[in-house]
Amino acid sequence: MGEKYKRLSYYYLCIIFKLYNHQRLELMKKTRLTLKDVANQLGVSTATISNAFNRPDQLSKKKRIEILEQCKRIGFEGPNKAAQILRKGHSNIIGIVLSDNIDYIISDPVASTFMKGATEVLREHKKHTLLYSGDSENIGDIADFVDGFICYGAPINQALVSELANQLKPVVTVDFDIENIPSINVDNETACFEIAKSTLKESDQVAILGLRLIDSKSTCRIYDSPLLDFEHSISHRRLDGYIAAAKTVGISIEGDRIWTIAKNTSKYASQAANEALTSIPRPDVILCMSDLIALEVLKLAKDKGIKVPEELRITGFDGIDEALRTRPSLTTICQANAEKGKAAAETLLLGLTTSRLVSYEMKIGEST
Repeated sequence: MGEKYKRLSYYYLCIIFKLYNHQRLELMKKTRLTLKDVANQLGVSTATISNAFNRPDQLSKKKRIEILEQCKRIGFEGPNKAAQILRKGHSNIIGIVLSDNIDYIISDPVASTFMKGATEVLREHKKHTLLYSGDSENIGDIADFVDGFICYGAPINQALVSELANQLKPVVTVDFDIENIPSINVDNETACFEIAKSTLKESDQVAILGLRLIDSKSTCRIYDSPLLDFEHSISHRRLDGYIAAAKTVGISIEGDRIWTIAKNTSKYASQAANEALTSIPRPDVILCMSDLIALEVLKLAKDKGIKVPEELRITGFDGIDEALRTRPSLTTICQANAEKGKAAAETLLLGLTTSRLVSYEMKIGEST
């Protein structure tokens, strides 16, 4: 009896094994189906199959539904998109390379306004966007699937700059430069010179709260640390503008009065603001490289009972709505961020090779 059950068990195991292998073979066949295979099985042309998935207007509704149902039955999910892109040579997708991780960038009001301008133009031209984090490892991961790159700010991972410089796909940079690649910029150095010149007085004690001036992940004074490369850092250009303006009124700003802030957020800015306002001697003027930083200084000054602008003058940069609504309103440089986004998209789509400076406006507010 036991031997009989053993033979039956073996028999059923063989059946299960055969069924398993049969299913695996069927699955492998389905995954290997080509457009030609499907067309032969359904008795139609490859163009009919392709139209059913990609150009529904070329078939009647009834015919398209029939084709799609038959494709589903045999396990064909449609033409391979990657192969289509490689064959056609274009995807209608534009890669937007961000300076930092995506979570941080999309929460930044300046970056959000830029993205709005860029995507508006891309959408008008029926282009899609793919966001790529600036702290990623290899731009080659997406290079085959996009028609070009808009790079917003110098990526944290500096290796990406070299990869972009050697890209065969068109590239446009924003707020930094790569040799022989068109860029969209604001004249940051001149803008900062003008705003500092309008604010500073002879014998002022001055502090500068900058963004990513040195290679540091924390908020700290720069002292004599080497600055990030000029071409890849708008903060460096802004710093040069501030220092040049200070020199015109006989003020020398040393490294112990200059802070670098790793990210343009309240968390990082508040530490620098607190250190600057408790430093000795306390500054008469704080020049901030963003409105978000300036708003933190203004908030902390109020908490400490420091009168603005009587005891402390504050300048920002960017022209975000909150800076213009707050009281006292900030003196700041208003960038045309949406215009920068539009200009970057237009430059890429039109294949332009010349760089462009976008206008800015200095707003004298109540903080100075």
